[in-house]
Amino acid sequence: MDDTGVPVKIPDTVRRIVSLVPSLTESVAATVPRALVGATDWCSHPADLDVARVRGTKNPDLDAIRRLRPDVVLANAEENRAADIQALRESGIAVWVTRIETLQEAFDSLDRMLREACRTDRPAWLDAAEEAWRAPAEGPRRTAVVPIWRRPWMVVGRDTFTGDVLRQLGVDNLYAGHEERYPRIPLPELVRRRPDLVVMPDEPYAFSETDGPECFPGLTCALVSGRLLTWYGPSLVGAPEALRRALG
Repeated sequence: MDDTGVPVKIPDTVRRIVSLVPSLTESVAATVPRALVGATDWCSHPADLDVARVRGTKNPDLDAIRRLRPDVVLANAEENRAADIQALRESGIAVWVTRIETLQEAFDSLDRMLREACRTDRPAWLDAAEEAWRAPAEGPRRTAVVPIWRRPWMVVGRDTFTGDVLRQLGVDNLYAGHEERYPRIPLPELVRRRPDLVVMPDEPYAFSETDGPECFPGLTCALVSGRLLTWYGPSLVGAPEALRRALG
């Protein structure tokens, strides 16, 4: 069964994989690259990825996926639409759906996906990623708000992988208790909360030195790589060290 509890019939040998999630695409490319035959337009890693493109995570070209004759399609419960997953399954295609909201869930889910859905051995990079995250957070804990969009302003809320990654680094999301996962919060309220950090990733909104920090005068803004903060895959190996440097 996949992470959502759905039984998935996987062939004993998997030779053709389509991934509908950028971080899962990178994970497969780093583990069984020859088996990866399709990915979304947003799958940017590795940089030399040369596979068929099947549009985006929210609007995949289902006919193009079918023509690729995949042994398995890899998806995610948050990033991909249930209707698209169901349509592929009704076509007789095996779809393995991940659900990841914490760092530990990422390690466990990737291990199962690669071994059971991709029919390959656990990769060395996954061991290295787990080892990299074993070190406890040092120093006093800090608070943060994590904008992911502006016009309107949206932030990371409850039960997110991003929030758990920051927690592991000693940074507590001030909106972790919000009823929504990605709530819209007016800018004046974000400023009034006076977080120790305003963590600004470069995706999905491309915050930069000239776009975002000027809205939080007097607050410490940390510009970080969205891939390091939100992706689960080989990027997890170097993420803790790089994020600690970016967070200061």
